[in-house]
Amino acid sequence: MKEKQREALSDQLRRLIEESPLTRAEISRRTGIAESTLCKLVQGERGISTDSWDALGECLNLRIVSDKRKGKGR
Repeated sequence: MKEKQREALSDQLRRLIEESPLTRAEISRRTGIAESTLCKLVQGERGISTDSWDALGECLNLRIVSDKRKGKGR
């Protein structure tokens, strides 16, 4: 059986923004990130700064969890 490929952190963030109950306008207001920047991020057209990553993580109540499985690291 094939191992499921892990989703990149940036792809996870894009998905979580899309799945959030908050609108992009609300995320923008809470984080200070322009709505147009959020749109381009979700579409994969641009990246964001580490400060913006932190702001999004706080806004969306995210935390990074290590998924270290013996012998399965990258």
